[in-house]
Amino acid sequence: MGSIFTKIINKEIPSFTIMEDDFFIAFLDINPLVKGHTLVVPKCEIDKVFDLENAYLEKMLVFAKPIAKAIEKSFDCDRCGVSIIGLEVPHTHMHLIPINSSDDLNFTRAKLKLNNEELQAVQKTILLHLG
Repeated sequence: MGSIFTKIINKEIPSFTIMEDDFFIAFLDINPLVKGHTLVVPKCEIDKVFDLENAYLEKMLVFAKPIAKAIEKSFDCDRCGVSIIGLEVPHTHMHLIPINSSDDLNFTRAKLKLNNEELQAVQKTILLHLG
């Protein structure tokens, strides 16, 4: 059947894509903690991050690095925080989130409700700083 992320990877569900290569895709979280909250997802459907092969783990961080730098340039934040929780969707994924304190990574907080125009504006801002 495949996870919702596999459906995004296969273009069965639209996303606000930030970057993509043969191994990973990064797209905006549609229920973000803050504007700029981006997910980095391997294209192989593996549930737990530490079940990924070592080389894949290395590539995931290298893939995420320019996105994190673009997020830091795009939003008023101290840094881009990283979180891998893995409970929401049974498909490994990394959260990249603009943060100013550790509380900004609190996933029990209410999520933002952004419309498509707001998500497109966030996407455009990150892409501007990515290129």
